[in-house]
Amino acid sequence: MARIRLIAFVAALVLLGCGDRNADSGSIKTLSATDDWVGTWNGPEGTFLRIDGGKGTYEITVQNLDGPRSFRGSALGGQVRFERDGIKEAIRATNGADTGMKWLAGKSNCLTVRPGEGYCRD
Repeated sequence: MARIRLIAFVAALVLLGCGDRNADSGSIKTLSATDDWVGTWNGPEGTFLRIDGGKGTYEITVQNLDGPRSFRGSALGGQVRFERDGIKEAIRATNGADTGMKWLAGKSNCLTVRPGEGYCRD
């Protein structure tokens, strides 16, 4: 019985060691729930939020009345975090009412940066 256990243990070790030796395990990233946010989200009066990238690392473009600005962002705890004008911001999933913007109140699929700054998909 002990011999069978030893053979099973050795077989398990051999199988664990049989991987792709060329794989760069340091570059493997898991998909993030925030990857579903990639694309364009519309706000009122021609404003929008565009998220490009994936796997938890993003390029964020915010178009407001002053024009577009871009920022680097990363996923953390179901949000996308980025820094704008020295302030740490977080994009989070909400509904239209939670954006704090009356123009978006009836929407259900939205992202909010802060109260009064929200974007939705129709």
